[in-house]
Amino acid sequence: MMKYDYLIVGAGLYGAVTARELTAKGRKCLVIDKRSHTGGNIYTENIAGINVHRYGAHIFHTDNKKIWNYVNSLVEFNRYTNSPIANYRGQLYSLPFNMNTFYQMWGCVSPKEARERIERQKAESGIEVPRNLEEQAISLVGKDIYETLIKGYTEKQWGRRCVDLPAFIIKRLPVRFTFDNNYFNDRYQGVPIGGYTSLIDKMLGDTEVHLGTDYFSDRERWDASAEKIVYTGEIDRYFDYRYGRLQYRSLDFQTELLEGEANYQGNAVVNYTDADTPFTRIIEHKHFEFGLQPDTVITKEYPKEWKPGDDPYYPVNDEYNSRLYEKYRTLANEQSRVIFGGRLAEYRYYDMHQVIESALNRVAGL
Repeated sequence: MMKYDYLIVGAGLYGAVTARELTAKGRKCLVIDKRSHTGGNIYTENIAGINVHRYGAHIFHTDNKKIWNYVNSLVEFNRYTNSPIANYRGQLYSLPFNMNTFYQMWGCVSPKEARERIERQKAESGIEVPRNLEEQAISLVGKDIYETLIKGYTEKQWGRRCVDLPAFIIKRLPVRFTFDNNYFNDRYQGVPIGGYTSLIDKMLGDTEVHLGTDYFSDRERWDASAEKIVYTGEIDRYFDYRYGRLQYRSLDFQTELLEGEANYQGNAVVNYTDADTPFTRIIEHKHFEFGLQPDTVITKEYPKEWKPGDDPYYPVNDEYNSRLYEKYRTLANEQSRVIFGGRLAEYRYYDMHQVIESALNRVAGL
């Protein structure tokens, strides 16, 4: 006899929102996750009084007031504004590309000067129809910005030369002719006070959660435990890689507690855009919550090619993988008992507000 209405595979953001909403509808839910903690990739752990983003920097941002009100009804968010810095061989530049960047790079003091410089470089490139990422980037922002702030970072991130990456990866680049270092254009932005784990805990509430539990280790048992299943893992694994494996990029994180050092880099995120530095960025976690602790914690991010056993982070949305995913999506649509949702199950890069909106929309029809 089935004990639960819904088995939710994955205690990340999609699973937690789904559990909260289904429980509110009177459904009995069980959440399982193979990791030893809830929260998926937005999990934060406390180290020396600092909320550390274990799986990379996460800044909540949205233009959707409904979603903003939803998360703020659960926990309080601070006023953190994402203003990353780029370090290119010891020279610092503001991101996203804005008048501060153009002054730092060229000494331009007016939008007119900056526009003329970019347009001149775009014209000099002679690119009419971009054939790859390099040509697409140059046709949008010119050669100087591309070579200083895009090329090395992108090639590290994807593990491929920019000339070998498709142009559609960079369809457009944010370029502002104002002195505005706010990375996002959304109206609402911040980080949960106390970290993202507090947000997930509020969502899960009193829902039964089993951690350190791999769905695939006893699949028949878990399938028999509930009327329906919400699956948030890799879609190709669910179907035993019937058509082959989808590809991802992965990350290694090197986290270090610096005792007695109160401020390492003066900013939460610094990107290293040269090709020689092996990591893409350094995160100093205390700055997400304006911390004044006597110590600090930093994390270096090292991109790497994904292989089985690694955590999948970024789907490789090229033509090959897009076609492969469509085959799996067709199989998923044939499953009457199973709902596939979230970044891995839908094989797409989601921002946090998009995950929440997708989960809310899906649950509304249940």
